[in-house]
Amino acid sequence: MWARTLQEAETFIRERDDFLVVSHVQPDGDAVSSTVAVGWLLEKLGKKYTMLNEGPVPSRLHFLWKSSEIVTLEEEKPPLRQFRNVIAVDCADFARVGRTAAWFAPDMQMLNIDHHPTNNGFGTVNLLKFDAAATAEILFELIDQLSLDIDRDVASAIYTGLLTDTGGFRYSSTSPLVMSMASRLLAAGVNGPELAELLLERISMGQMRMLQRGLSRLTFSGDQQIAWLWATSEDLAETGATNEDLEGLVNYPRNIEGVQVGILFKENGQKSVKVSMRSAGRVNVAAVAQHFGGGGHVRAAGCRLTDPLPEVINQVIEIVQKALDEQ
Repeated sequence: MWARTLQEAETFIRERDDFLVVSHVQPDGDAVSSTVAVGWLLEKLGKKYTMLNEGPVPSRLHFLWKSSEIVTLEEEKPPLRQFRNVIAVDCADFARVGRTAAWFAPDMQMLNIDHHPTNNGFGTVNLLKFDAAATAEILFELIDQLSLDIDRDVASAIYTGLLTDTGGFRYSSTSPLVMSMASRLLAAGVNGPELAELLLERISMGQMRMLQRGLSRLTFSGDQQIAWLWATSEDLAETGATNEDLEGLVNYPRNIEGVQVGILFKENGQKSVKVSMRSAGRVNVAAVAQHFGGGGHVRAAGCRLTDPLPEVINQVIEIVQKALDEQ
């Protein structure tokens, strides 16, 4: 079955040209690395392509091959043109492509490559592997399927996706296959210690300031099994931090002994609140996220709500507590 799906993805790519490559809004390590990995394989095949994302590439990922060529939609602008052939990577659902959808032609055909269990197969062709540690893992297999030789450029991208989505090869998704892939990538020239320092260890001043604020607001449920903190638009403005500086903040409440679910509520202006959830395993936070129109994994998921921040906190905590009580 998987071999046939890989073949369908290969056929989609080989029989078409002039691709648009997109990923999810507020791209993380796996999203950006998967985007450039697809760009790399398309270039090796002699295909035309454009890489696009609604938001900017995080500064710590600027080292990735041709990441500077990813077009961003930081301002409300009409699309330069529309594309008939689209490859979406690391999008748990179609809505996650954000405003890049305006670049899709009405008769668009899409190759959907993803590892989120909540993905409903929204592509024309769907290369989905729900037990993959990262979308980058799937792309490693697709590159092999296409008989392309892995060089240091794409190896660094794939390794970045694996490293960031497995928490430095610490999460339960770190399978023997992942480690065998990592071994091949290191043999291709990846500097593992350097990437670990850059992507997992280094903290910006903005991150430190937001960590100080966030931990000062740390709140627990009555049974101390749920812990959460929040960040507002004013926090970002006052500290000089960016959305990138909030990445990883949700892990602090989750890592407290006895906590089953850690949550970060991030206010986006006055329009919406992004909710990031991490679970110790008892609660399927993907199901909680789906309740609010989001998605993700059993242990890591998210959603976006349009109510005021205090209301969002109450709504989400209520559903998480209900999920805990049903265990």
